[in-house]
Amino acid sequence: MTALRILIADDERPAREYLKKLISKIDDAEVVGEAENGLDAADAIKVLQPDLALLDLQMPELTGLEVVKKVPEEKMPLFAFVTAFDDYAVQAFELNAIDYLLKPVDLARLRETITRAAQRLETSDWRDVERKRLEAATDTLENTSAEGFLKRIPVRMREDIYLVPVDEIASVVADGELLYITTADRTKYTINYRLKDLEARLDPDVFIRLSRGALANLKMVERISPFAGGTYIIYLTNGQELTSSRLQSKLLRTQLLKI
Repeated sequence: MTALRILIADDERPAREYLKKLISKIDDAEVVGEAENGLDAADAIKVLQPDLALLDLQMPELTGLEVVKKVPEEKMPLFAFVTAFDDYAVQAFELNAIDYLLKPVDLARLRETITRAAQRLETSDWRDVERKRLEAATDTLENTSAEGFLKRIPVRMREDIYLVPVDEIASVVADGELLYITTADRTKYTINYRLKDLEARLDPDVFIRLSRGALANLKMVERISPFAGGTYIIYLTNGQELTSSRLQSKLLRTQLLKI
């Protein structure tokens, strides 16, 4: 069997290296090229004509969706989006319009994607089918993108992906590159993402920064008590206790604790 030829596009080099390492463990699959932005990805696809392109959904120059539009139909490969999380991609994933891999990508899940791609390539009309699938998915994603803030966060737990409603999240606490999400019923989830990037996707009228490493849902703040050094202890309705930093405590006093 001829090896499935794969192109990887991601603006983060460690992410590309990670995917290449996973693919090296899969029989009948090989990496034929990589790109660090959307424009390079579109150009590389035209030149290399891979069987499958693994595209990060958010890239400089062109997004993953925009890359798809740039590729001529006669040179179009199969596509799968790879992203840390994105509400738009979740929509497409739920519709099964396109394949969607959640970072950090699991080897077994990637193997499924590659197997599915190989099976599609065996059909004579795969390009026509893929074009229609991508058109439907793109329409869905573009319509959804106007809605703004995240409504759900996909979290991988073993082989499953849980869609955690944002309005059920009580707090998000960072520890290095990991974020620990705690819900109203104290269920805990872990994702690999940067807190500042997640904060930018959450409604600022609902989630407030407590410190460099913590966010809290204002709807679940039960009471606030003064603490040492002009800081506060924030008590949440799920029983959590979080401490605000000195800088954020000043913001709390001006934005939240005054009528």
